[in-house]
Amino acid sequence: MTSSEAPNPRPHGGKWFEELTPGLVIHHAIRRTITESDNVLFTSMTMNPAWLHLDFAYAESETEFGRPLVNSMLTVAMVVGISVHETTLGTTVANLGFSETVFPAPMFHGDTLRVETEVQSSRPSKSRPNQGVVVFEHRGYNQDDALTCRAVRSALMLRAPVA
Repeated sequence: MTSSEAPNPRPHGGKWFEELTPGLVIHHAIRRTITESDNVLFTSMTMNPAWLHLDFAYAESETEFGRPLVNSMLTVAMVVGISVHETTLGTTVANLGFSETVFPAPMFHGDTLRVETEVQSSRPSKSRPNQGVVVFEHRGYNQDDALTCRAVRSALMLRAPVA
């Protein structure tokens, strides 16, 4: 590359701050079936020894569910992860935090997760003129359309480049 050539910008699938208007709902194209392997690996990697996620005999005989539950932290991670391609990939500066995360129904091995995201609010950053803060509500549903996760998170987003 010569010094007069600019490098190709990294491709992005996310939306710029200006595109994330309150009320926008995105029905994400990616769906994912959560497997036993996903749950055991995630639960083990995150040092969570809860029998509810790992011990089939315990879950069958000692819980109301009769089988292991998918780790709720895996569920929320997948809900947010599924949303990234169509919301923040290449356009986010930082995840600022979660104000609420709830799990109204459990996920089990073999359940398929689908996700939608709604923009709750957005405002320009007071201290960073090329960025803004967006509040997303991510909702995860299983294959029976039961709400399994709802997470409200704030992200610092890039504004669209000026031509």
